[in-house]
Amino acid sequence: MKYIGAHVSVAGGVSNAPIEANVIGAKAFALFTGSSNRWSSKAITDKEIEKFKENCRLFGYTPEVILPHDNFLINLGSPDKEKLEKSRKSFLEELKRCEQLGLTMLNFHPGSHLNVLTENECLDQIAESLNLSLEHSTGVTAVLENVAGQGSNLGHSFEQLAHIIDKVEDKDRIGVCIDTCHAYSAGYDLSSEEGYDETWRMFDEIIGFRYLRGMHLNDDKRELGSRIDRHESIGQGTLGRDFFSRLMKDPRFDGIPLILETPDDSIWAEEIAWLYSQTSE
Repeated sequence: MKYIGAHVSVAGGVSNAPIEANVIGAKAFALFTGSSNRWSSKAITDKEIEKFKENCRLFGYTPEVILPHDNFLINLGSPDKEKLEKSRKSFLEELKRCEQLGLTMLNFHPGSHLNVLTENECLDQIAESLNLSLEHSTGVTAVLENVAGQGSNLGHSFEQLAHIIDKVEDKDRIGVCIDTCHAYSAGYDLSSEEGYDETWRMFDEIIGFRYLRGMHLNDDKRELGSRIDRHESIGQGTLGRDFFSRLMKDPRFDGIPLILETPDDSIWAEEIAWLYSQTSE
């Protein structure tokens, strides 16, 4: 079964996220558990935590279909010692917030070398950051998101993601989220039938489907291999509707959160409905 949703607002508190998801017909959702652009967020009250859990129960959202995202300041591979320490502290706080909310995954962008470290040095540092964070937290899987490859951002190739996974000590608490726009911009030709088959063959060979914990469903404003991250609404970009239709019929993507991050939230309900119309269920 496909669990399709979107990254919904937490305006007014995290407890509103499941309500927002239900309104658009989502069977999964993503959210920020705190501020998306601050190192630290104020604590979630016990009352808000219970309200969040209650609303999840009310609308049938289990932790397996909820994919929180960390804040955008975190760089677990930063070459700057002060920024690295702040990133590690902030990431651990994000993990702890997920623990409080009863969530079992935290999605994040791997990190950037900022043209100071080598790629391998940065990848090793990301893995070290994860080992430290996972050691001081429980029950939450760190979910690496592939990136488009802009600037010095790492995680745009399956090999880079596999490098990090290989160095993480607790393999049960590391996973991957594939963003379709990022993958296409990074050079994986998901738009053609042949490219689609080859991309997922490579993914399984290099990383393994056992690590796939979720996906971000985004069309792409740019061309294949652009290395530019520009999301587009479903069917309005260079990936095209045929790709999303093919994905919806593919049983390998059952049982995980499939999250829209498309730019026009006013048509999320329409996009979710269309995606479900393409499934073989």
